[in-house]
Amino acid sequence: MMAMLMAQRVILEKMTFAEVPAMLQPQVKEILVDSGMGFMAE
Repeated sequence: MMAMLMAQRVILEKMTFAEVPAMLQPQVKEILVDSGMGFMAE
């Protein structure tokens, strides 16, 4: 649930992937890739 929220915030450019807590980064990256936005996790 939190990973989805963080992914949406990254997609909307409200935060950067680097600002996502390290614990959630793998899940957020997976969501971004699945959404066709994997480039935002780099």
